[in-house]
Amino acid sequence: MEVYSRILEERLREVFRHFPVLVLTGARQVGKSTLVEKIFGSEMETIVFDPAEDIGNARQDPDFFLQNHPPPLFLDEIQYAPELLSAIKRRVDREKKKGMYILSGSQNFSVLKSISESLAGRVFVQELFPMSLRERNKNLSETSFLKSWLESKGSLDLKEIRNLFKNSTPPSDTLIANVWKGGYPALLHLPDNLLGGYWRSYFQTYIERDIRSMSNIGNLHTFGKFFALLSALTAQEVNATELGRELGIDRKTAIHWKEIAIASYQWLEIPSFGRNPIKKLSGKSKGYFTDPGFITYFQGIPTPQILETHPFLGRMVETYMVMEILKIISDLDYRPNLYHFRNRSGSEVDLILEYGGVYFPFEIKTKSHINGNDCRGITTFRKLFPNESIAPGIVLSAIESPEKITETSIAIPYWIL
Repeated sequence: MEVYSRILEERLREVFRHFPVLVLTGARQVGKSTLVEKIFGSEMETIVFDPAEDIGNARQDPDFFLQNHPPPLFLDEIQYAPELLSAIKRRVDREKKKGMYILSGSQNFSVLKSISESLAGRVFVQELFPMSLRERNKNLSETSFLKSWLESKGSLDLKEIRNLFKNSTPPSDTLIANVWKGGYPALLHLPDNLLGGYWRSYFQTYIERDIRSMSNIGNLHTFGKFFALLSALTAQEVNATELGRELGIDRKTAIHWKEIAIASYQWLEIPSFGRNPIKKLSGKSKGYFTDPGFITYFQGIPTPQILETHPFLGRMVETYMVMEILKIISDLDYRPNLYHFRNRSGSEVDLILEYGGVYFPFEIKTKSHINGNDCRGITTFRKLFPNESIAPGIVLSAIESPEKITETSIAIPYWIL
């Protein structure tokens, strides 16, 4: 299988030179093991743990296990051998070397809780997302508009943005095709007619290997229905009480199950913009499935052509683009704070990044022709917060080339992000 370059490669190399332990987390099958082996494969032994088998007696006698497998060492699916963490701490404290262990896992709760208790101050934690469009198109060497926009504090003019556009490679697939397929590496060269089977198998493995070991969920069938309902709520504010009522479970259970989805990297939430001078803003977080391809399975969307006219198209495109932004900023040392904005009159901004004391508003549209009406939420946001430093608004869409829409808003093709 073809191995793609990933955004985080240089960052992970540098981190491992300066920390004794590197932890790479992320959803099942996003490419964590492949990435580590691509970067460090010839330099270290790899051991993959299993919930059903105590590999090398790692759980029974972790210190002896580490004696038999000296560093540098890659320990994959570390959540199945948490007993090793204390032994790793002892070894790290004794040897005081950099670049000793790489740990990988797909369960946020179990991995990070144990690591924070056992390896505080000795570890660097990095999350890996599904593949970005830049990674799939093999154009990581091209300048990212988003990074340039943040670094310039939004001062790039239209000419500079168009120069970036001219030097960017357009994607081979349409926006809708990219949204429909998602970014999981195994799907990139899989025939479209096999994607449903992949996701069915993926969800079954997710239930059997991740969910069962993370929480004692009595009714897995209801949990599956919960996941399907959650996928239908992507790019929306989620009310746990209503979610529970729909499934016949209480609010506490709905919140717990949502936390499990977050802990296993299938769901994330972006808080509402908190600076509230008029007390009329929504205070609810907005939730997103971390890969829109998974949504197509739960919602029974078998082809990109059907997605094109599906009522969920707008929210799935928003999910896709928000995740693209998160992937691009994942290797920044100082990550932007993320918010969404909505007031009670219905004005909203899909995403706001706070970086270097500046707010960067983004609107996301499915259409290819943008006008001033598409920037109304950004205009309202700017008027409500006149004393804040706010960069020109960006409208991401399938537009053919960058265009100035209003005095304070620019539309750009999504693929130059």
